[in-house]
Amino acid sequence: MDSAPRVTQQAPSSPGRAQRRGVERRRAILDAAEAILCEQGYAAATLKAMGERAGIPTASMYHYFPDRHEVEIELLTNHLREFDKQVSAALETARIRALPDAVDAIIDPELAYFRQHPACAELWFAGRNESVTELVHAFDDERAQALWRLLIDRGLLRPDTPLLVLQLAFEAGNRLFDVAFRRSPGGDDDTIAEARRLVTAYLETYAPDA
Repeated sequence: MDSAPRVTQQAPSSPGRAQRRGVERRRAILDAAEAILCEQGYAAATLKAMGERAGIPTASMYHYFPDRHEVEIELLTNHLREFDKQVSAALETARIRALPDAVDAIIDPELAYFRQHPACAELWFAGRNESVTELVHAFDDERAQALWRLLIDRGLLRPDTPLLVLQLAFEAGNRLFDVAFRRSPGGDDDTIAEARRLVTAYLETYAPDA
């Protein structure tokens, strides 16, 4: 008597495998966005271009990011984590004996990071959709507060110096960095030098011996 035929059931796709594939595709999209921003600039970094670079059909892109701005937010957030470490480390290790030292301790690591990561500079200065702008402002506000406390603690600013002073100094510096990176992809040195002078001169009006 013949035995009944065996029915082979295919094992369902592993949720872990699908999740890993999703993570890999998101990473591929972010890497593609980074490359396009570095090579071609902000205007070229469309969701379609990212998909083509990552080898993902445009229709499938929306499973991972609803629009290009969501890619920009995640990419900039990743950069800000590393950026914050470098700026914080520079402030902790810098020998800050005068206000020009403090200005250099902020500007030098920022300039180095933007030059090393052109995609971050493109998002910071050329992109500026509303969500990216909020991330940039939040980052600058945190840095301004840290520097404000440090300069008052070290007696380089008067104790009654408002936090607003540092916030405005960062805003002015950001504007001039914007000009510097519009004048040159690597940041125009002459404009950066003027940014140092302007911010230092402004802060010196709040120095104890001003």
